[in-house]
Amino acid sequence: MPQDARSDAAARARWRRYLADERAEAAVYRELAGRRTGEEREILLALAEAERRHEAHWMRLLGDDDGRMPRADLRTRMLAGLARRFGSIFVLALAQQAEARSPYADDPDATRAMAADEKIHGEVVRGLAARGRRRLSGTFRAAVFGANDGLVSNLALVLGMAATGVDRSVVLFTGIAGLLAGALSMGAGEYVSVRSQRELLEASAPDPAARAALPDLDVDANELALVYRARGMDPQEATAHAGRVIAGVRAQGDVASGSMPAAHDDAEAVGTGMSAAISSFCFFASGALIPVLPYLFGADGTVALVVALVLVSVALLATGAVVGILSGASPAKRALRQLAIGLGAAAVTYVLGLAFGTTLA
Repeated sequence: MPQDARSDAAARARWRRYLADERAEAAVYRELAGRRTGEEREILLALAEAERRHEAHWMRLLGDDDGRMPRADLRTRMLAGLARRFGSIFVLALAQQAEARSPYADDPDATRAMAADEKIHGEVVRGLAARGRRRLSGTFRAAVFGANDGLVSNLALVLGMAATGVDRSVVLFTGIAGLLAGALSMGAGEYVSVRSQRELLEASAPDPAARAALPDLDVDANELALVYRARGMDPQEATAHAGRVIAGVRAQGDVASGSMPAAHDDAEAVGTGMSAAISSFCFFASGALIPVLPYLFGADGTVALVVALVLVSVALLATGAVVGILSGASPAKRALRQLAIGLGAAAVTYVLGLAFGTTLA
């Protein structure tokens, strides 16, 4: 086959692959839109329409030769499957990564507008994903940290006790005690932490009762401008805005129409104290149970230690990967980092247990 023919065949194969990916990505956005309402639905449908424009470009290049279409790449097919089943923040986080990997910037057959579209799509999806992250961040943070702490702390406790050479029953009951003590401590700590955060936010929020004073303010002295300046406006903007607010209130004769400057509302991201406490308790307990499982089922000695290490390693990789997906980072890197930190802490306590066991002997 001549070189030109081979090059043309390779180019057409690449165009068909791009076309398949664009169709699959459009399907992902339509699936997600079907599970949303309002503005988010409109945004996702607009993204699907943009992918259709990209489809049209590759179809024009292919002409009538759009047969024997390849399947979309594995990541895009996985996204489509997840979108059909869950339609969750996980899919948006993965879609954000997929948009960031677009090859159009380096492909001579893709237009500059298409390459620019893909970059902007990534930012649009990042914004949608940020909304979801904000909604679940308080409870999710408590859940992930609870599970990770349970895995690492109880594995370290179990390995440390096992290394001293004590009886299996002692290791088992030590692990159970560590589970209960840690879960209760984590739940109580999360409750206090989140409640304190919410109280701080509430203390920073404007007092609704202050609106009643707006009609009586001196528009020339205008202390309201100081309020806006305290919230971050520059002096000229604060004075102008305060004047408009007071004028509007007096013109309408309605105190409720006046507005006080709002503090940045992070209450949704913080979550509620009880939900954070419950999730932290449950996830710590579930994580702390894993290194105890071999001893609960009668294993002992080296076998129990190896099984506990394997189970905890798998769980650490899973929690690390989930954090990586939701943060828009590499799941593999986050998973390996979680594993290294967890096993490193457990190794230190195991060595200490060996030292104490030798001393006691």
